[in-house]
Order: sequence, then structure tokens, then C-alpha cells
Amino acid sequence: MTHGSNPDDRARFLDMLPDGARAAFTLLGVRRRYAVGDVLINEGDHAQELVVLHEGLVKVTARLDGDRESLMDIKIAGDVVGELAAMDLGPRSATVTACGDVVATVVPGHELVPFLLANPETSLALNRLLCGRLRRSDRWRLEFGGYPVPVRLARVLVELAVSYGRPDRNTVRIDVNLSQSEFAALTGSTTHTVHKALAQLRKDGLITTGIRQTHVRDLARLRKAARLSVPVG
Repeated sequence: MTHGSNPDDRARFLDMLPDGARAAFTLLGVRRRYAVGDVLINEGDHAQELVVLHEGLVKVTARLDGDRESLMDIKIAGDVVGELAAMDLGPRSATVTACGDVVATVVPGHELVPFLLANPETSLALNRLLCGRLRRSDRWRLEFGGYPVPVRLARVLVELAVSYGRPDRNTVRIDVNLSQSEFAALTGSTTHTVHKALAQLRKDGLITTGIRQTHVRDLARLRKAARLSVPVG
């Protein structure tokens, strides 16, 4: 997960395609269903497949130091995963696991590459997606050195609220159930530090938390805590 203020960086791949290209693209591959805990992509594999998410939520994790697993990102319906390995011969850089019931289309490389060559608007959209993720990755590395953990956590919460939030009375309910250890992984901190930062955000009236559930009570103030500009209108 990365935490910038540019909404284009979080654009979902299918939303970036013109209607005709999207309809043609959805004819590719094989539709599959996954249950919670099922692995869609294994880190280190050499399968050249692009996975398009239609329903559900997945988490992207990678192994650090050979054993320690770190949560890298979250993807929802409309997103794609595995795009790098689908376009080159390198191994998978992360594992993608279903966080609930997931419906996805698996597009093998031998179908994807000819389609991209014949449909430049889809190829352009995929390139834009890759550029956006690279931009977020660069910004992420800068933020790790430039912001303390409470600011990084606030940025994670802002992005979750904007990307995956649902109105719920006078709050925004984040429909992504994360544990404190997963928040720690996303912010590059410890569970203890995240626990203290969440407690302060609750005390300040910016969020409320339950069992693996978070509500944002004041998104504008949370953006200020994240040192992000507040949108006008």
C-alpha cells in the first residue's frame, strides 16, 4: 500500500479502459472462484498470468529475509495483479491471497500479449497502471524516511477510506479488515507503535475501531494529520 494524494495513482485497471476495449478484454482468460485463504499467485513462481479481480478482496505479501512475511498492498474488484510477471520472464515478486470469496479472471501470457499488440488503448492503460505503481513506490520510500509513524498510519487510513470506504451514518466505514500487525506492516513499524498511534487517533476523535473494523469520523482532519492537502468541493 502506498499513500499519495493523487487519486489517479489508485485508478483501477478496468475503469481505465474504454467500453469497447473493456468488453473485449473481459472475453480473455478463464473465470475462477477462490475462497478465503486460497492463493491466487505464489511468490517465486514463473507463471506468466495476469489476474483480473471482479469480486472480493486480496492481500499482496512478500517474504523478507527468507521467512518474515510482510503485507505490501491490498487489491479489490477492478484491480489487476501479476502484471509484471505476465509481461516478462521474471519470477513472481509477491504472493496474492484471497481475503474472502473472490471471483477473478486468469489471463495467460500467450493471450495477453497478442491482445495488447492489437489493442493499443489497453496496452496504454496497463502502462499507465505500471507507471502509477512505480510512482507510488518511489513516494513510499521517501515517506518512510521523511514522516513519523503516526503520519504514515494516517496516510494509510486516508487511502483505505478513499479507495475502499463506504458511508455509514456519519462516518466512513473501511471495508478492509486489517489487524494491528497488518497496519504495522503497511507502515513499516511495530505493532506496539501502531497500537499507540491508533489510540491517539481515537482520542482525537478522528477514528473509531472495533474487532478488525475501522470507521473514519472526520476525513478532513485525518487528511491534516496525514499532512495531505484537503480537497475542495
